[in-house]
Amino acid sequence: MELNKLTAKPTLIKMIVDDEETIKEYNEPIEFYTWDRQPIDSFMKLASMDKSNYASVVDVVSKMVMDKDGGQIITKDNVLPNKVLMKVITKVVESLGK
Repeated sequence: MELNKLTAKPTLIKMIVDDEETIKEYNEPIEFYTWDRQPIDSFMKLASMDKSNYASVVDVVSKMVMDKDGGQIITKDNVLPNKVLMKVITKVVESLGK
């Protein structure tokens, strides 16, 4: 197989936070989007960083959390509640290995 046959433009995929605690607090699942393929620089930053450095993980992952139109949700002016942020980070990181 030629390598170029594996290339494709990234597309948005829906991610859902639907654990019991989230449903209980917000009365519905929380949806967001991320790219099915991440830029290699973001992937490598996340793979090589010290996971105990919460701020650096949030910085990298926040660029991967999108709305349905591909707009970045987490910005310097718009932040998520910490509990939700941690669950979103977990979902994005889990999706990177698939």
